[in-house]
Amino acid sequence: MADFVRVASASEIPAGQGRMFEVGGHQVAVFNVAGQFHAIDNVCEHQGGPLAEGELDGCVVTCPWHGWTYDVSTGISPDDPDTKVRRYEVKVDGSEVLVALG
Repeated sequence: MADFVRVASASEIPAGQGRMFEVGGHQVAVFNVAGQFHAIDNVCEHQGGPLAEGELDGCVVTCPWHGWTYDVSTGISPDDPDTKVRRYEVKVDGSEVLVALG
């Protein structure tokens, strides 16, 4: 069973936005898609852009540096299925957002 770590209160991540948190030594981008929370690596596969700072359109985030896109629910790029970032399991406990380590 995965160990979960609290990263934020749900209210700290507004709908349609992402925030970056350190989780187990990794930069993790946590996104709020209409009340559903998703977490992926914060670092774009292209040149390391900060995905949490990207624009979110539905479940797709666009890297602010060069426009690469990722589905935040899977970590897979809709433009190139061979390109992906790590996805983390997320759960909400009350008003707390937790991300799985490991």
